[in-house]
Amino acid sequence: MKKTYKLLTASLLALGLLAGCSTSEEADEKIVVGASAVPHAEILENVREDLKELGYELEVTIFNDYVLPNKSLSEGQLDANFFQHIPYLEEMNSNEDLGLTYTVRVHIEPMALYSDKIETLEELADGATIAIPNDATNGSRALKLLADNGLITLADSEIASVLDITDNPKNLQFTELDAPALPRTLVDVDAAVINTNYAIEADLNPLDDALIIESGESPYANVLAVREEDKDSEKTKALDQVLNSEKTRTFIEEQYEGTIFPAF
Repeated sequence: MKKTYKLLTASLLALGLLAGCSTSEEADEKIVVGASAVPHAEILENVREDLKELGYELEVTIFNDYVLPNKSLSEGQLDANFFQHIPYLEEMNSNEDLGLTYTVRVHIEPMALYSDKIETLEELADGATIAIPNDATNGSRALKLLADNGLITLADSEIASVLDITDNPKNLQFTELDAPALPRTLVDVDAAVINTNYAIEADLNPLDDALIIESGESPYANVLAVREEDKDSEKTKALDQVLNSEKTRTFIEEQYEGTIFPAF
């Protein structure tokens, strides 16, 4: 009887050890998302534990430009990226044939005009130099912001460039630069139109520091981008769920205090 008891105890112990090994091996599946540091990575960090509850370990890869995150996603180095608005994704996807699409809209970052040299738009001198993003969609967006505020007139064009300026009463000069570099150019130009994520990184508050700013009806919602074949994957569904949650809405509203706002 004692022998039988010892064998039974040993068997149960072995099963317990095997179960323990199985549990340790069943680690959370990793989701790798490319993102801009602010606010995208911050929004992702806010839902890290929510993803963990769904069985996924979040890994955020920070990018400081607008080109590499899409190429890295297309090449399979990322499961998703979160840094861009819809027109930019559609333009790059079409030009580069990257095979990408988007799922949920998360937030809107209003683009704005900033200056270190003047405090009101009326102070903008004739011949002043304005820096704008050099990619087609954000450059167009910057020019339309200036046109909406009466600084220039543009020909009717979905994607506008400086060549589409039909009236320029102040004879403004335009310098086109990589979007991440725009905050640093404020010491050299009279004003610059800057994407909010780069403005925030440079301690510029769109509500307090901008000369002019896009309205809340901006169509440039920032989205979660994935490869077309992964649009309905379980990883994508998990990201969609947490990024369009009430927790995310509250975080955006409280953390950024109106400098960006939810798009869902």
